[in-house]
Amino acid sequence: MNWLLIFVPLAAGLEWLAPEHHTLIFVAACLAIAPLAGWLGRATEELARHTGEGAGGLLNATFGNAAELIIALMALRKGLYEVVKASLAGSIIGNILLVLGAAALAGGLKHRRQTFNVTGARAQATMLTLAAIALVMPAAFHYLAGSGTGGHAQPHEQGLSVGIAVVLLAAYGLHLLFSLGTHKQLFAGESAEEETAAPWSVKRAVGTLAAATAVVAWMSEILVGSVQPAAAAFGMTRVFVGVIVVAVVGNAAEHSTAVMMALKNRMEMALSIAIGSSLQVALFVAPLLVVASYVLAPRPMDLVFTPAEVLAIFLGVLITGQIAADGESNWIEGVQLLAVYVILAIVFYFLPETSVG
Repeated sequence: MNWLLIFVPLAAGLEWLAPEHHTLIFVAACLAIAPLAGWLGRATEELARHTGEGAGGLLNATFGNAAELIIALMALRKGLYEVVKASLAGSIIGNILLVLGAAALAGGLKHRRQTFNVTGARAQATMLTLAAIALVMPAAFHYLAGSGTGGHAQPHEQGLSVGIAVVLLAAYGLHLLFSLGTHKQLFAGESAEEETAAPWSVKRAVGTLAAATAVVAWMSEILVGSVQPAAAAFGMTRVFVGVIVVAVVGNAAEHSTAVMMALKNRMEMALSIAIGSSLQVALFVAPLLVVASYVLAPRPMDLVFTPAEVLAIFLGVLITGQIAADGESNWIEGVQLLAVYVILAIVFYFLPETSVG
């Protein structure tokens, strides 16, 4: 897919010389991100040889989410809070349903039965449940307490969001200590298949990760700038664009790498990438944006997501927890995850714009 790298300068040229052609810019940016995601996956795989599966999955999630964090920070500066929240919700459900589902399906078609450490998987699933609870409660407070007090609950929502953000950041830090320190053997995975190519050095792998992430962030910024006009041309609503379109493109790095790992029967790392990325978005990126909004945004951002976004996250976490509970996966479980994602995408596509505010 390296020939698709030609779309990197093409997308940049269109953005500079023909900014009114939003549809062409959108398509070129999407095609440009695909080979860059492949390089991210290759570099992460090489780095995992030196760090282990758990740390390798965390690194992939971190570099994969870097573009989303940069884009969200830029959107915050413009006061586009609903776009930020929609992309966060879409990233969470996209990783645990689309990315993990595709990995389980691809790996299951090649390997009849794939296994992973059940204790580590359950620990990650429990953290996902914690994230879902943390995102459900501000929305519940907004719609229940607000209606019960004549709509005067909003002054308390910001304090509630800041308090929950602090708890989530602390929980994520302790999760890293658990997965990379005290119980790292639960996420170590099995030894990889024999490789014919010479392994990369740590310096080369880290350099490739950093360079690819920087270009992905650049292309993602161009894509986000054109995605809403392009979506209007295709007849898509803003919430569908935020939750589905932007999230699918933003998850390109995690998607390609997780599928690649599953095909090599390294389901431990595929699971770590998919669930770990959702955890990082929910427990680190979202609360970090709440804190950063006090400095960068016109007004502070809260954690009050729309009912549709909250329901989608809850259902995604529910089925992911069930699939991760037995320590093994097969292709039909990948189909089940993908089916839930397609159902949610259909709902968001037909959901009226006025129903999500």
